Amino acid sequence: MKIERLEIYSSKGQEQLRFYRDLLGLEIQNHKEDSFEVKLGYSVLKFKRAEQSTPYHIAIHIPDKQEEEALRWLKERVAILKNNTDEIVDFSNWQAKSMYFYDKEENIMEFISRRNFNKPESAIFSEKSLLGISEIGLATTNIREKFNFLRENCGLEVFDGSFERFCAIGDPEGLIITINKKLKDWFPTGDKASASEFGLQISHNGKTHHLKFEKDELSFVSK
Repeated sequence: MKIERLEIYSSKGQEQLRFYRDLLGLEIQNHKEDSFEVKLGYSVLKFKRAEQSTPYHIAIHIPDKQEEEALRWLKERVAILKNNTDEIVDFSNWQAKSMYFYDKEENIMEFISRRNFNKPESAIFSEKSLLGISEIGLATTNIREKFNFLRENCGLEVFDGSFERFCAIGDPEGLIITINKKLKDWFPTGDKASASEFGLQISHNGKTHHLKFEKDELSFVSK
């Protein structure tokens, strides 16, 4: 599953614009009064203005085995969110390593480096090394319902987990990380998970799907 486009809500648009454009040096496109888009490799992350917003958990692919280089690059710009004392978290069963940081709205942002998945084009890590959106977190009261919708309508399967507390749906290219917000908080900070609403464009098995998550319900968006 490839995450091509993710649309989220922001109540601090100008601060977020400066964070992604000026601090991280990322390419901004389609900047309007009430929205802007961040180019992340093959993906687009769109921020849409809202009077109020709740935090998200979003992961971004970086090249294989470049977590040390990425960590050095990030530490020049942001504070790293640690798991106990670890700045890099080893998910050996996923063949991946991750690091975490907040943006200006305390969205938990993650860089994830997998093994033998995205071969690096350069030994030097920079903002141009970001390859695409890897994961979006979905906090809900009914994981099984969300999985059934995604399997029946998009052909997605369980990558890891179960339907009680945590279920990663999709594949290493792209995952929807569903958690039961009554039983689990966001890793690694322990932040309380909100059912933050979003729009999502994915491609899978040759088909493109436009989805929205709103009021704890997944549905299709007409295009």
